[in-house]
Amino acid sequence: MQITHIKAHNLPDAWFQCLWRIMDNKSAREYTVQKGSFEGHKRREFDFALIHITNPGQRSLVPDIPPSMDITPPTNMDYVNEYFANYLMSPLMQENEQYTYGNRISTSIDRVITMLRNSPGTNQATIEIAMPSDIKLPDPPCLRVIDCRVQDNKLHFVVYFRSWDLWGGFPPNLAGLQLLKEYMAGEIGVEDGEMIASSKGLHLYDFAFDFAKRRTYK
Repeated sequence: MQITHIKAHNLPDAWFQCLWRIMDNKSAREYTVQKGSFEGHKRREFDFALIHITNPGQRSLVPDIPPSMDITPPTNMDYVNEYFANYLMSPLMQENEQYTYGNRISTSIDRVITMLRNSPGTNQATIEIAMPSDIKLPDPPCLRVIDCRVQDNKLHFVVYFRSWDLWGGFPPNLAGLQLLKEYMAGEIGVEDGEMIASSKGLHLYDFAFDFAKRRTYK
């Protein structure tokens, strides 16, 4: 397996660098989806991506696409704020939902905040999204874990996605997690820190190939 290392200054920079690298045949492989979302479509995917973002809280949290490119941005802050409030922070689920991230996060977040406030050096402050029973779901959670560390009086996140749509999922996911980190840092009484994101399934679908090429001037 080839490990793709990306070090980015902020969230838009991380997204742009990932787009640039995934359109490089040396960094990704292409195959037809046999099971999961968009079966039958081609997908370009990193073997394993490790993304270190040193200033994830720097605004803007979402990609900025020049209007001259005539590409609709994958997300905006109105959507991110709604995603944060209603999907990451709320434990409520609709009747047709088998899970939400917020439903899983809500069982641990208060305890993690208290733990890091009282014992900032602990290695036990992990918010687990995944459950063993998820293997039975037709579409299990993509985000599996949010690992938290307080170091140098800053709260850092280490997150893992089993599968991750680079165009439509990456920008709102990381922006929403950044808002979560800022909220938790405030409750703990520390500063906002860095973010490390990893995935063995960070990918781009064929219907986004042209957008990615245009955005990265390829």
